[in-house]
Amino acid sequence: MQTAKSDWFDCGVNLFSLQFAGKEQQIWQQAQQAGVSNMLLIGSDLAESQLNQQFCSSHPACYTTAGVHPHQADKVAADWLAELRQLLSLPAVVAVGECGLDFNRDFSPRPVQQHIFASQLQLAKQLHKPVYLHERDAFATQLAMLQEQQINHGVAHCFTGDSDQLKAYLDLGLYIGITGWVCDERRGQSLQQAIQYLPLDRILLETDAPYLLPRTIKPRPKYNEPALLPAIAAEICRLKQLDSQQLATACHANAHRLFGLNGEAA
Repeated sequence: MQTAKSDWFDCGVNLFSLQFAGKEQQIWQQAQQAGVSNMLLIGSDLAESQLNQQFCSSHPACYTTAGVHPHQADKVAADWLAELRQLLSLPAVVAVGECGLDFNRDFSPRPVQQHIFASQLQLAKQLHKPVYLHERDAFATQLAMLQEQQINHGVAHCFTGDSDQLKAYLDLGLYIGITGWVCDERRGQSLQQAIQYLPLDRILLETDAPYLLPRTIKPRPKYNEPALLPAIAAEICRLKQLDSQQLATACHANAHRLFGLNGEAA
């Protein structure tokens, strides 16, 4: 059962989504009231990454990624990589991404996606930053690229795959981000089974707010938000027979370790 004492870290929030426009501070306050003490904001392009960094500069419990999502891969400016490098030097910017491959929607041509992804993987290695990975219908290609670049430092954001894919990411040394997908009785069955193989020292919790509203929440709100992270935690606790405080403590330690927070080695 969820307890009021649990202290959560939401490792995936799209705070500057249009659904949150003008309500960013309210979303953060509601998260705190729900026991979510830290948030990692997701940068899908350099403009959003900059907005995230500005928010984090006045909210010390918040951090951000900076990078280019595969959907935005064909929209980068000529000097995008230099701009990204500069962003990654700023306080509170703790990971490269959201980066990866998306062969489901193909909003950017696949060769362009792979080029932009490879550039970000190389930059992450140069700067000793973890990667914040997106993948949809591109697992084999993405895994091959991660292996080629010898990536062993990052998180599979919003993991929705099966046990074999989970084990492949774990073998690389990656952490696994779990969202409300695990609460979906229709689409989440493979993930629910894979959760059994996920060690407590490799799990991160994410809402991916405002997306992926957990289906276990009734009545259903208009959108997902960090304040609803405890619902995801409750489902994981049920599946893995964990105490909520045990899960919360592990997720905080994992986030601090991966992102090098509070002086911990990354």
